[in-house]
Amino acid sequence: MVKVEFLGPINKEDMNLDITNLTQLSEVLKNDKDVSNWLETCAVAINDTLINSKDIELKNGDRISLLPPVCGG
Repeated sequence: MVKVEFLGPINKEDMNLDITNLTQLSEVLKNDKDVSNWLETCAVAINDTLINSKDIELKNGDRISLLPPVCGG
């Protein structure tokens, strides 16, 4: 089981999912109307490390964070 957290303006409760890779997560989130619009623009971190590949194997207890782009000064 992995924990998925949605940061910033995504405004969605954390999810616990029984998945083993980010491709599976992508399929789950594409069907969620609250999140699907964010998928193309979010950065993804696993256990606080930014990643840029879906080919990472997830382990029980991993924490996945979806980080939307932010604007600041």
